[in-house]
Amino acid sequence: MWRAWRRERQLAKVKPGDGSALKPHRLWHIPTRSVFRIELPDEDGVEHEYSVDVDYFDWDDTTRFYRDGREQFVAESPAAFPVPGGVVEVATGTFGVTRMHHVPDGGGGEQVLRPVRNSGEYWRAVAGHRYPRLSRWVGRVAIAVLAVGLVFFVPQLLELVTSWDVVAERVGTFTSPFSLPGWLSTTLFVAGIAASLERALSLRNHWLLDLDTWLLG
Repeated sequence: MWRAWRRERQLAKVKPGDGSALKPHRLWHIPTRSVFRIELPDEDGVEHEYSVDVDYFDWDDTTRFYRDGREQFVAESPAAFPVPGGVVEVATGTFGVTRMHHVPDGGGGEQVLRPVRNSGEYWRAVAGHRYPRLSRWVGRVAIAVLAVGLVFFVPQLLELVTSWDVVAERVGTFTSPFSLPGWLSTTLFVAGIAASLERALSLRNHWLLDLDTWLLG
């Protein structure tokens, strides 16, 4: 029920596009833009290419959706774009794309869209294919770094919030059990950003680690 409600809410945000052509993705777009694609047949069995263009410097979080290279829909992220037999669900976070899945009607059989060549996600996927063992270890280290950051930064956030008078009067104050030296706090912060970027480029997402990403952002 929750998922159906969420999908309806996301579909309601979708607006018609202007039919403009999809701009090619260049190597220098890696820090600012990602494009993903998938081929799907229509009701008559004719295959069409659907593309999602995410511009990280768009302050309105507008995601553009293309069919055969022409803008079909636009919507503010997170969004669900209708396609034959299902939807394409898109969501972005502080450090990149957190969801880019084709979801068939009825659920099940979800498929991640392919990143286009020369995108950051593409090169991360290439590295994962060429060096699978190293890729797995990098992913595990990223999880460990974010988990450690979560342990240290959540108590500090609680201490900050409960120091506000309006909160302290209602629930009291909280003192973090951790007091990190400046160099260690900075190291964890930088490592957390690197780990969050790794997770985003790999299109991996977890609600608890996302909390850590939000704290770092």
